[in-house]
Amino acid sequence: MRDDRTKETWSVDINSFELFKFPITQEIYSAIIDKNPSTFKGDRLPVETVSWIDAVNFCNELSNSYGKDKCYSIDSAAEKVTLDPNTNGFRLPTEAEWQYACQAGTKEIRHGELAEIAWFKENSNSRTQEVGQKKPNQWGLYDMLGNVWEWCSDIYDETVYGTYRVFRGGGWCDQERSVMATTRRRSHPFSFKIDDLGFRIATNSKIKNNS
Repeated sequence: MRDDRTKETWSVDINSFELFKFPITQEIYSAIIDKNPSTFKGDRLPVETVSWIDAVNFCNELSNSYGKDKCYSIDSAAEKVTLDPNTNGFRLPTEAEWQYACQAGTKEIRHGELAEIAWFKENSNSRTQEVGQKKPNQWGLYDMLGNVWEWCSDIYDETVYGTYRVFRGGGWCDQERSVMATTRRRSHPFSFKIDDLGFRIATNSKIKNNS
């Protein structure tokens, strides 16, 4: 793991997991939550303008719809969320999982020329774009960089930022220097939402989905 802002590096053990090949689209989000909060509308566009807790609630509802155990226990009044990492339900990836998947087993900051793999400030037309149009990485994962930032499970730095959660990957309005596998950002999990921030899901068991 590396944080390019602080130049800090550290090691993390990662267990077996699977990651959805696209960011969650508005079509999928709306089917589970029955609303679409996104600024830019379109079934195949990534859902955005979602807070971390919105993403967590989606994971629980999706788990329930598949008859799986929920990964998260939520106390909204206390703004407290507890993750059970051993359930078979859907969850947000840890940032270590996210970076490992983004780099696809390499140590590269990108898996190709940026314009070929990501939507960012220079080519996005100032908005999100439909998922899956750019080249995937070596593991078949699309839009890991650009289009929308993606929420991760982790708290960023509890000592300094309290409950702020991590998001990764860069978005449609970011310049090239911000769209890297090692770029980290953070914000409040219950209140922060913006039109270049979405999420994708992970699981400890196989996802059966043809999307």
